[in-house]
Amino acid sequence: VQLRVWGGLVQVGGSLRLSCVASGRTIVAYFMGWFRQAPGKDREFVAAISPSGFSKYYTDSVKGRFTISRDNAKNTVSLQMNSLKPEDTAVYYCAAGGSGRYPRIPNDYEYWGQGTQVTVSS
Repeated sequence: VQLRVWGGLVQVGGSLRLSCVASGRTIVAYFMGWFRQAPGKDREFVAAISPSGFSKYYTDSVKGRFTISRDNAKNTVSLQMNSLKPEDTAVYYCAAGGSGRYPRIPNDYEYWGQGTQVTVSS
């Protein structure tokens, strides 16, 4: 599975939508996740979604601001980010192939996108 992600630059308090398009294999059976890594820090969990889209998981710092969604027909998972803060600045990664047993753990995922820079400027 190849994953492509597009990010961008946004001001504090603004919104940005990340989209991850998968190719090579359908993602319909996979947990999908978003992770991020800021300079000098470990990769951290942001959000995950079950194959049906019914179950969603978020790290505490983004609850109420970020929304993960998926469109299995388009092989796409998205992350809508609102009320962005400077501390949200990081490289964001899309992940696929999660078993669902540990959706917050990077090692649970088999496929990774190339990462995209999100910069929240003040």
